[in-house]
Amino acid sequence: MRAHYYLGLAIILSVLNILEAKCKKCFPPDFIWGVSSSAYQVEGAWNTSGKGENIWDWYTHTYPEKIADGNNGDIATDSYGKWREDVELVRDLGVGFYRFSLSWARILPDGTTGYVNQAGVDYYLNIIKALKEHHIEPLVTIYHWDLPLTLLHQGGWLNKTMADRFAEYATLCFELFGPYVKHWVTVNEPYIHCYNAYGTGLHAPGVNESGTATYKCLYTCALAHAKAYRVYQGRFKEQQNGQVGPVLACSWFAPLTNSTEDVLTAENALLWDLGLVADPLVHGNWPQTTIDRIGNLSSLQGFNSSRLPEFSDKEKLLMKGSYDFLALNYYTTDIVTPIPNVSSIELTTISYDIDKNFSPSYDPKWPQAASPWLRSNPIGLRNTLNWLKDRYGGPRIFITENGWSEKQGILNDTARVDYIKGHLCNVLRASRMDNVNVIGYFYWSLLNSYEWTAGYTELFGLVEVDFQNPDRTRTPKESYYYYKNVAETNCLDYCPFR
Repeated sequence: MRAHYYLGLAIILSVLNILEAKCKKCFPPDFIWGVSSSAYQVEGAWNTSGKGENIWDWYTHTYPEKIADGNNGDIATDSYGKWREDVELVRDLGVGFYRFSLSWARILPDGTTGYVNQAGVDYYLNIIKALKEHHIEPLVTIYHWDLPLTLLHQGGWLNKTMADRFAEYATLCFELFGPYVKHWVTVNEPYIHCYNAYGTGLHAPGVNESGTATYKCLYTCALAHAKAYRVYQGRFKEQQNGQVGPVLACSWFAPLTNSTEDVLTAENALLWDLGLVADPLVHGNWPQTTIDRIGNLSSLQGFNSSRLPEFSDKEKLLMKGSYDFLALNYYTTDIVTPIPNVSSIELTTISYDIDKNFSPSYDPKWPQAASPWLRSNPIGLRNTLNWLKDRYGGPRIFITENGWSEKQGILNDTARVDYIKGHLCNVLRASRMDNVNVIGYFYWSLLNSYEWTAGYTELFGLVEVDFQNPDRTRTPKESYYYYKNVAETNCLDYCPFR
């Protein structure tokens, strides 16, 4: 009898261990799975059906030499014509959410609400309604870098009144699509947008004023988001019951050594790339570290006031707490060290990079993607999620972009599968071990698509697109089927907790 007792106990413990192991590899039951895209990168149809010209239309046509392969988004993946097929791909993937962006110039050709292009409105309504019919929720990005060209002529994001134009545009979007859309994000990656579009000049409209225009752009974007958020809360929240959040973008910054200087440099790096966007919307002002650094340098450089615009008390109140969740776009990790001999150049060089005072590098052991800036270090995502939790008091977090680039024609994309596996395991650890309130993951991107100044040389899609074929034929890759299994089971096949 005693032998039977111990045998039975051993069997029960074995079953419990198996169940515990399985439980540890599974996400919370209400975890959200999604996939992402953006308008300029996939739609094409750049000058049809009443759409106005945007800054990327103009930039790629005027300066094709600034694009790696000389290409543009005139046709892209032709999602304007093939949207039904794309909705079917999302449905077959088994995810519950699809993140896509609205083309401002497709809805408002001159950027203002004076004329609404009904063909553009109908296009997005068709997509949204088709998604809903398949029980897929849309997560809509209001602005993903494709500013109407007419608004650039008014100063673009360097003109403070752009915040009001954006709020008017967002209000229209809430009116038109809000009955169907419960999740909104406002301005995609303000830091990346402002740094590349108004700092390095790499992105449209190509302004190269790193130490001044970058901050003006960030200032306007912060106000634009906050105004749109307050409009939704005041006019639409009660009836539509939706949520609005900002989109943050950041690499994880790891110190080169455990020295006090390197550790402090890594922490400060996060304040520059994450804090400059998130702090105003959560706390109501820029991080104090950046206020002090830019203010002191500006004075030494002979400026009458700080190069970092100052928020008024009214603006601080407008911004503080203007979010229902935080959306995070994360791809890679940088190892950071202080810039050597920075004091010898900081008085004569007006630059965001000199202001933030760190130099990035990477571990050569980390796998390399097709994008030169992208290397895989999955624990960086877990670290970033924890940093957001600690600094901002445990907000709800969507991961709205995370992805791996390769060249055209790779269907057996095992490197992408490995990247997804590693990063999802660290999301799971952050959720179950660190108590980070991470509520969803969106892979970037559904399709191989136009990747800004990289053109079609760096492709992130779960689905191959034949850009040489006028029909833009779609073919799911190995990673599509791997991610489909994860989304449908809500579990990973392997993820040791540590």
